[in-house]
Amino acid sequence: MALYLVRHGWPILDPAVPASTWVLDPEHEHLVTDLAARAPWPAYAVWFTSPEPKAARTALLLAGRKVPVVEDLREHDRSGTGWVPDFTDAVRKAFANPDSEVRPGWEPLARTRSRVVAAVRQILAEHPGRDVVLVGHGTAWTLLDAVLAGTEPDLERWRALAMPDVITVARAHAPGAGACRVGGAECDLSREA
Repeated sequence: MALYLVRHGWPILDPAVPASTWVLDPEHEHLVTDLAARAPWPAYAVWFTSPEPKAARTALLLAGRKVPVVEDLREHDRSGTGWVPDFTDAVRKAFANPDSEVRPGWEPLARTRSRVVAAVRQILAEHPGRDVVLVGHGTAWTLLDAVLAGTEPDLERWRALAMPDVITVARAHAPGAGACRVGGAECDLSREA
């Protein structure tokens, strides 16, 4: 059994609208269908997606069908701000100060982490013994990956995620177990986020 954390495909970057409303760029959809062709998940996996359009479209292309939405799988909320010219620097500051609103209107990363971890815990508890594919976002998955590995969020890990990309987490075979492996290291979703 495994948990597959899929980062959405490349969106159309539109500075005039919030990033949470961005759609998948049709010119880059082939990257998503390429990922589907070499999918590491089994055909019988359970699927869920973030509500954001770029993630929902990625999920549709990967699964070949509409995928149930889980509101709390959404990305780090940055809706209170417009276009951020030096986005990577702003994210670096957010990683360094997870309990703070580093830009006006940005959700503290600690809140994002708690929300996403709680949602994933619930999904896994409701689907014991099943492979699960979650389609979402780079910052959310980087935060979740850090909780699973028992480490601090890694900015370089965030930067290295492609669009689309997948993080595979092996899960323990015990029903309802939170234990897993990320890159060979033990992890446990039961620890506090």
